[in-house]
Amino acid sequence: MEQIKINGGKILSGEIKIGGAKNSAVALIPAALFAEGQTEISNVPNITDRDALFSIMRSLGVDISMKGSVVNIDSSHMKNAEISEELSNKLRASYYFMGILLAKYRHAEMYFPGGCSIGARPIDLHLKGFEALGVNISHDEESHKYTLDAQNLKGAKIHLDFASVGATINIMFAATMAEGTTIIENAAKETEIINIADFLNAMGADIKGAGTSTITINGVKEMHPASISVIPDRIEAGTYLILGAIMGKDLTVCGVNPDHITAVLNKFKDMGIDYRIDGDRITVSRTDNIKAINITTLVYPGFPTDLGQPMSVLLTQANGTSYFEETIWENRMQHVAYLNKMGANIELKDNCHAVIKGATPLHGAEINATDLRGGAALVVAGLVADGQTIISNIDYILRGYENLIKKLKNVGADIQIIGEKE
Repeated sequence: MEQIKINGGKILSGEIKIGGAKNSAVALIPAALFAEGQTEISNVPNITDRDALFSIMRSLGVDISMKGSVVNIDSSHMKNAEISEELSNKLRASYYFMGILLAKYRHAEMYFPGGCSIGARPIDLHLKGFEALGVNISHDEESHKYTLDAQNLKGAKIHLDFASVGATINIMFAATMAEGTTIIENAAKETEIINIADFLNAMGADIKGAGTSTITINGVKEMHPASISVIPDRIEAGTYLILGAIMGKDLTVCGVNPDHITAVLNKFKDMGIDYRIDGDRITVSRTDNIKAINITTLVYPGFPTDLGQPMSVLLTQANGTSYFEETIWENRMQHVAYLNKMGANIELKDNCHAVIKGATPLHGAEINATDLRGGAALVVAGLVADGQTIISNIDYILRGYENLIKKLKNVGADIQIIGEKE
C-alpha cells in the first residue's frame, strides 16, 4: 500500500502553481456530453477523480484524449447505458451523469455515488429537484440502483432546502434541455457554478443568474461544441497558503484568483498573518505570533468547509484558544484524533465543534487519512511537525490535489510516496 512519508520542519520557499479547480472540473468534464461533437476543456487538474470520470465516459462510448492539461472530449458515438456500481462508487461527482443523461436521453441508470465519508451525504435534494421536473425515480433498496425516467421533462420552480452545490449543478444540468423555464431558488453561489454555467451557455444553453441565489434556465433543444478553461482551485490555493503561514519564507502561490478566497484572507488578517497580493500571486511567510480566532464554516462566500480541516492545523499554532464550528458536514472531525496524536491539544465538544488550544509543537507519527481534506490537513501537519510522519490511505488525498508531492518538493519539502500501489 502506498503511503506518504514526510520529514517535517523544513522551511518552504519558492512558487507553487495552482491547478484547475477540482470542484469545477468534476462537473465540467461530464457537462461536455451535452455537445454533439468535440469539446475542449483546458486547465484540467491531474487528479484521480478526473480519471474516474474518464472511465465512466468511456463506458458510454465517449472518446477522450488529453495533452498536458487540455482534454478533448468527443461524444459523437455516445450511447446511453447503465453506469455500473463499480464506476458509480469511484467518486461523489458520478451523480452528475444523472442530470446530464436525463436531459439528453430522458433516462438514466446508475448506483449511489461514492466519495469521502464526511457525514450523511444523501442525494435527496437532487432527486427532489428531478421529480419537480417530471422525473419518475425508482430505487432498489438492496443494490442502491437508481432508475430515472422522464418522458416529459418540464421546467419548474424549485426551492432548495439547503444551498447545495451538487444539487444546484445537477438540477441545472437536467433543466438545460427540459421544456420551458426552470427557476432554482436558494441556489448555491460558488464560483465553480459560474464556471459551469459559462460552459453550458457557450454550448448553447440559456442560463442566467449563476453565482446568485436564483438561477433561471430556459430549456433548449440542442447544444453544440465549445471550449472552456477550468478556474483556479481556491481550495488548493488556500491549503498552500495555510502551510505558508506556518512554514513559509516568501512562499508564493501562483495562478490564484484572490477574490475567490476572500474568506481565508480575512481570517489571515484577524490572525495577524501578513501576505502580499500581486495580480494572481499571493506571497506569505511564517508568522511567529499567530492570534487565536473563531471560525465557522459556511456556504460561499463564507469560510469554505473544504478548508476547515487544513485550517485546524494552523489554529494549533495560534497563541491562545480558538473555537471551530463545522456547519456543512457532520463528520469533518475524523482527522482530529491524529492531530492530537501528533501533539495538538484539540477537544471535540461533538462532531461539529472543537476547542483548539495553542500553540502546541507537533511531532511526527504514523497516521491515516480519513477523507480528502482531512488528508490534506495531515500533510500540512506532517510538514510542520518535527521528525517523520507516515500517512496511509493516501488515495483520498490524491483525489483532489494535483501533483502534490512534486509541488511540495519544489519548494523545499522532504516528502515522497513510498510503498507499492495495490
